[in-house]
Amino acid sequence: MPIKNGADYIRSLRGRNLKVYLFGELVKEPVDHPMIRPSINAVAETYDLAERDPDLGLAHSSLSGIKVNRFLHITEREGDLVNQNKMQRKLGQLTGTCFQRCVGMDALNSLYSTTYEIDSKYNTNYQKKLIEFIKMIQEENLVIGGAMTDVKGDRSLAPSQQEDPDMFVHVVKEDQKGVYISGAKAHQTGCINSHWIIIMPTMRLRPEDKDYAIVGAIPADAEGVTYIYGRQSCDTRSMEDGTLDAGNAKFSGQEAMIILDNVFIPNELIFMRGEVEFASMLVERFTCYHRRSYVCKTGLGDVLIGAAAAAADYNGVANASHIKDKLVEMTHLNETIYAAGIASSYQSHKTSSGNYQNDDMLANVCKHNVTRFPYELGRLAQDIAGGLMVTMPSEKDFRSPHTGPLLEKYLKGKKGVSTENRVRILRLIENMTMGRNAVGYLTESMHGAGSPQAQRIQIARQMQLEYKKKLAKNLANVSEGETMDLTKEQSDYFDKIFVTL
Repeated sequence: MPIKNGADYIRSLRGRNLKVYLFGELVKEPVDHPMIRPSINAVAETYDLAERDPDLGLAHSSLSGIKVNRFLHITEREGDLVNQNKMQRKLGQLTGTCFQRCVGMDALNSLYSTTYEIDSKYNTNYQKKLIEFIKMIQEENLVIGGAMTDVKGDRSLAPSQQEDPDMFVHVVKEDQKGVYISGAKAHQTGCINSHWIIIMPTMRLRPEDKDYAIVGAIPADAEGVTYIYGRQSCDTRSMEDGTLDAGNAKFSGQEAMIILDNVFIPNELIFMRGEVEFASMLVERFTCYHRRSYVCKTGLGDVLIGAAAAAADYNGVANASHIKDKLVEMTHLNETIYAAGIASSYQSHKTSSGNYQNDDMLANVCKHNVTRFPYELGRLAQDIAGGLMVTMPSEKDFRSPHTGPLLEKYLKGKKGVSTENRVRILRLIENMTMGRNAVGYLTESMHGAGSPQAQRIQIARQMQLEYKKKLAKNLANVSEGETMDLTKEQSDYFDKIFVTL
């Protein structure tokens, strides 16, 4: 039976043969572990949203002929990309954390067009196999994780030059039925909460790196897969009694390292095998999708702005001009992120495979904004909240018959506001700006889908400075024997931009 809602999803994770290590110990049932469960709740919300708001959370798939969760949909029109962004922002608002499914969505779409390109050149059948896989996961409504980031070892060396070949995931042997891979993937979002994981290369490859040009799907509980759970700031608060100190007790993100030891991928689930020249195409198309997917952080930004505004209310300073100005600045920064991301989706184009790819320049601008603006939003939220955010006693002190009445008396704010509500809002700001969910809101914003320099490289490649210099010289009446003739690519690009003006 296909998964219908969040409760079904949580049940589907039980009883799997996952090898998950946390604090050096094997976790018997990840679903019931208090540190892991909030991240599972965040994924469950992606199912519940689709049930509550099918227009936002579902899309009709021409592959399977049914309505599918939007995270499993292959984009068939510009509006599909736009609705992805709207859904991502809404889920950020609902969870205040990373809901862990954007990687799989972007992996499927980038693979759809890349496998078409490989098949066109080599007469392979990768896309046909991929489509069969997509139809299966759409019909069963499963969670897909994407594993791209290798541990890399010595970053000055190519994969095949590493002293230890396992620094990049690679094929170690193959037979008539498929291949076996080994290596590791670092800081993998939501991998333990996924049903399937798609293994992909992480960078441009050379002919001698052929064994590293492998893309395939494996069950999350495949033999030979070990997970080592990532530590997060303040994560053990979820293991304490009560919900006050956690800040956001229900939801969190998840990162883990995946160790692959001779993991088998059958031929029918291999979507690239040795076509090294297409590794960079896959990576670039994936990062193009994924960098504009970071509009999800604007949903978290909405929560943080709301928390800062509530803190100001509780402190009795909501009408102070400098508080209003800071909230305006936070809103401006947040909407600037969203504007670039959703503009990238609106400026999408149809690929030769038939699915739609968003605009690369605007996607990189979106993600580059994300590497900066959430940090400033966090700083402003902390400014508004005040120092009590990080000096509050524990929930046990608030519940103690000895210290509780004292804290209730001395930590109250504006008349009519309960001390506990004030504390809960301050803990939420702490959670998002320096606690557990700062992982998803700040550090992930910096490094996810590539660090800032990666976006600057892509922006530099697309600046079209020579064309822009010609524009300036034309208006300045500079004559250097140059003409204003545009390449077809430039003409198409600017026609697309100005068509609605």
